[in-house]
Amino acid sequence: MEKKEISQYVPLDKSWMIRVGVLDIINWRGNIEKFLVKQKNLNDDLQALYHAARDWGSGNPIDVGESGTLYRFLKFACWKQKLDKEFILRGTLKEREICNNKEIISWPLEKLLQLDNGTSQWASASVLLGNKERIENPPFKLQLTYEAVEHWNERRNIKLCWLPRYDETIEKQALAYLELLETGKTNFRPRHSEDYCFARAFDLITAEEGRKKWPSLEGHETNRIEEMERVIDVANNGEIMGSKDHRVVQAIAMRQNIKKIPFDIKDKNVVNKTWPQFWDFLEYSKKIKQFSKEKEIEYH
Repeated sequence: MEKKEISQYVPLDKSWMIRVGVLDIINWRGNIEKFLVKQKNLNDDLQALYHAARDWGSGNPIDVGESGTLYRFLKFACWKQKLDKEFILRGTLKEREICNNKEIISWPLEKLLQLDNGTSQWASASVLLGNKERIENPPFKLQLTYEAVEHWNERRNIKLCWLPRYDETIEKQALAYLELLETGKTNFRPRHSEDYCFARAFDLITAEEGRKKWPSLEGHETNRIEEMERVIDVANNGEIMGSKDHRVVQAIAMRQNIKKIPFDIKDKNVVNKTWPQFWDFLEYSKKIKQFSKEKEIEYH
């Protein structure tokens, strides 16, 4: 399956866009707002980024939606730049335990990486706000932050805007899913925490391996380790599935489709946080050659 065949279903990379967008916001540049307002099928987190960019220079509260990444980045920016801004948190973000200690703006990256179940978001925030420290073998998203800062500065130095990226993580999962649909096999291996739900759905990783590799899985919209086990059990019992977690819903829907088990999702809109085109992509996948009823699906 060629990448170009699914490109229309792959969303903007919200992790990359939030990083270059926050750099625009804190440096009072309007490129991110102008770019996002022209886009179709924006996921919920990038809609929040647009609202934040629009309202940063006003006296209005900053609505970060359900994006923990955006909230941590802009909260850190307020502490660092001594700004007094009010934030609006929505959905599961209101329930999450998030550090509220402004003293962390002076902490080294290794110490920041220990906060909030080991998320790299506080360390990334520090780098976005000017921390020049480099650590060896950084977490995937911290490495992305280094790349975003370098790219943003290089483009600014030649008086050009940053370039957008599309979501490589979702693209790789989509290609692996289509590979499973066509052949019953895949060489997909999870590279970082955002691959966990997909990999767990197809028995490419165990819950214990996920817990050891990525402790931060416990601090998203749900505890993704526990939530995947719960939803897999629900799916196995043929019950209506529901979850507040977009990646859980996406993974389990693909799993059930591969296994040819009818399924019903309580709230299909939950996928809009990251992948608004997901259900269109699933419809597209039905055009792929189906397995015969006798063929045994192999996941490895």
